[in-house]
Amino acid sequence: MQSVQAPIGLFYGSSTCYTEMAAEKIRQCIGPQWVDLHNVAEADITLAEDYDFLLFGIPTWDYGELQEDWENIWDELAALDLNGKAVALFGLGDQEGYPQWFQDALGYLHAQLVACGARPLGYWPAQDYAFEQSKGLTPDGSQFVGLALDEENASDLSEARIQHWCAQVMREFGLREEA
Repeated sequence: MQSVQAPIGLFYGSSTCYTEMAAEKIRQCIGPQWVDLHNVAEADITLAEDYDFLLFGIPTWDYGELQEDWENIWDELAALDLNGKAVALFGLGDQEGYPQWFQDALGYLHAQLVACGARPLGYWPAQDYAFEQSKGLTPDGSQFVGLALDEENASDLSEARIQHWCAQVMREFGLREEA
């Protein structure tokens, strides 16, 4: 069992390695000393309870489905006590191939974590994306409930989005001053 060492726990699930690569980029951007990386296929999800600051990464599969590693631990996730924990999410999706389901899993994960008492942060503007529908949007549709990445169609934008989002999240966590 892995122990908690950094202030932030980053938990992700990844089948094609794109979410894993995004998780590693986020860890590098924030600083490795700040972030413990946990693949939910291997790590015990209850470790999330040991962190005050959490990042979760999830890809949307096919027609708005959960990635298999997240699906396998969904019931355990629902049982977590994340009361008052600051949580920011990032998701991967394909806005052109699956425009009716873009970032749906991000929305499912957000709802699940809020139900566990988490305090969500890290919302991301929905402009500059081209999709039809998403369960990953705030009720007014102006923001995603986390950073939305599309490595299929907009990989050239990912690096800048990750850097901007990481700075935003660290400010919202109260771990870095306003720039």
